[in-house]
Amino acid sequence: MTPTTGTGRYVRLTVAQALVRFLGSQYTERDGRRSRLIAATWGIFGHGNVAGIGQALLESGPEAMPFLQGRNEQAMVHAAVGYARQSGRLSAHAVTTSIGPGATNLVTGAALATINRIPVLLLPGDTFATRPADPVLQQLEVPYAGDISVNDTLRPVSRYFDRVTRPEALIPAALQAVRVLTDPVRTGAVTLALPQDVQAEAYDWPEEFFAERVWSVRRPRPDRSELAHAAEAVRGCARPLIIAGGGIRHSGAEAALAEFAGATGIPVASTQAGKGALPWDHPADVGGIGHTGTATADALAREADLVIAAGTRLTDFTTASSTLFREPGVRFLGLNLDPYDAHKYAARPLVCDARVGLEDLRDALSGYRVDPGHVSAYKEKKREWELLVDRACAAPDEDALPTQAQVLGLLDGLVDDTDILINAAGSLPGDLHKLWRTRSRDQYHVEYGYSCMGYEIPAAIGVALAAPGRPVWALVGDGTYLMNPTEMVTAVQEGIPVKVVVLDNHGYASIGGLSAAVGGEGFGTAYRFRALDGSYTGDPLPVDLAANAASLGMVVICARTVRDLRKALAEARASDRPTCVYVQTRTPDTVSGPPPAQAWWDVPVAETATRAEAAQAREEYDRQAAQRRRHL
Repeated sequence: MTPTTGTGRYVRLTVAQALVRFLGSQYTERDGRRSRLIAATWGIFGHGNVAGIGQALLESGPEAMPFLQGRNEQAMVHAAVGYARQSGRLSAHAVTTSIGPGATNLVTGAALATINRIPVLLLPGDTFATRPADPVLQQLEVPYAGDISVNDTLRPVSRYFDRVTRPEALIPAALQAVRVLTDPVRTGAVTLALPQDVQAEAYDWPEEFFAERVWSVRRPRPDRSELAHAAEAVRGCARPLIIAGGGIRHSGAEAALAEFAGATGIPVASTQAGKGALPWDHPADVGGIGHTGTATADALAREADLVIAAGTRLTDFTTASSTLFREPGVRFLGLNLDPYDAHKYAARPLVCDARVGLEDLRDALSGYRVDPGHVSAYKEKKREWELLVDRACAAPDEDALPTQAQVLGLLDGLVDDTDILINAAGSLPGDLHKLWRTRSRDQYHVEYGYSCMGYEIPAAIGVALAAPGRPVWALVGDGTYLMNPTEMVTAVQEGIPVKVVVLDNHGYASIGGLSAAVGGEGFGTAYRFRALDGSYTGDPLPVDLAANAASLGMVVICARTVRDLRKALAEARASDRPTCVYVQTRTPDTVSGPPPAQAWWDVPVAETATRAEAAQAREEYDRQAAQRRRHL
């Protein structure tokens, strides 16, 4: 029996058709800005979705729901994440896959989205709900439970998960999915598992289900009592420090932060997600903080008596594995939309939206300013750091192979505030955090919550879709490139002029350096033939990444010297086609290279070993670990 509705009018559609129509009618609104929630759907079709979601997308047409064809399911999620992050989390993409391996390929991308709190809607196909044949192709059989499929691997990495086993169950499931996607605290990957038979099943849907809905993205103001206590804490300290995290960007709080820092003189350090919250030349900006941070920011953190953690999760890279904040009486103020994060490090919480929280706290601190001598001191330290950056990025020998820092220096000399740089893994995030001079609020796009190799190229496509006309750069090492180059085909197919810069150092250089530091001696990290002793220490592998990129349809420019690279980067930036710049990099010497890590990172070292390198590394580990403290 069909239930009654307000109008009593119904439309007969399949479950997949109904879902596509529903998604096309959902919008977000914040500060008077309205955005379509699901702007497009990515997909790779198989037997688990081709006749359901695939047919529904075909029938709806590109105006109702644009479709984007991907090459790898994980990469499609990365592209969706890039789009949503660039869109301020106000607009997102959906991703549809078949059952089996297509669905499980979503797991890494889903984890990345949820950890970074970026909305993406996942629509994996699922096995038959009616079980006419059991098992079906690509079905996981679980002897102790008949209701489990491989899609259940998405449960722990999804902010919301539902399996739609009946047509009418789609209505509450879809509404709950959109609720979570638009929740600024709880957003992340949302999964609606769709059994392949249910996708194609018809049902009489109430017309109200397809009515246009606008979901308000709220900006909660701080509690008055918490605000008063926060202002009291700031007024009572001598050396406060702000740590700006990704929440500043998600809130669009950059202007509020600049006004707050300008009014109070409190220095601002940034996490990887927060870099760009202030432009690099703002008087209060002291650069990145933590293991990959600047000497200026880390020195300020060590002496700070109040740390204002604004929109940050305080991960181990930020806190130097709880060794960075060394002032005996240091206290924390957690300005965060999520109470879970606001209370970290026994902080005094200020639970609110970052923008309105900073505005209200600035008003509550009217007339307050840190000591002018403190301001002068950190500005001088910042000036000294910038001289180190200049030295590391300078490339005086035009005929030499460039170092990685010199590649960044050449790119820095080319771009303006419209360019967007994307990176996620390897040694580049550390160099970028320390060396890159961010010019605009969204120029620096480094995914370091999950630090996922293979994110950069597909994410660049998503960013370019959200910011058409702006130069978008994906910076990748050879290790990352080999993991996930396939979406370059998508860029070629769609005519998206992303710029991919491949820095080839013949292996996992970042983890190789870490391996050497923790007694691993670089074991298994070089891309080389086996030597006579069985180790990977022979000649470099004859892999031609430039030829590979060209075979995927990219315009490829090879650079062999600094002079070549300068020209190649300029040519790539001007290109209206997807372009790859390939360059081999050299290892810098200790004088001209980037400054070393300014703070520790806890990677446990073997407590007992016969090799001298591991024993020495353990001694250093014990020395550093002794400085760890619990902030209570």
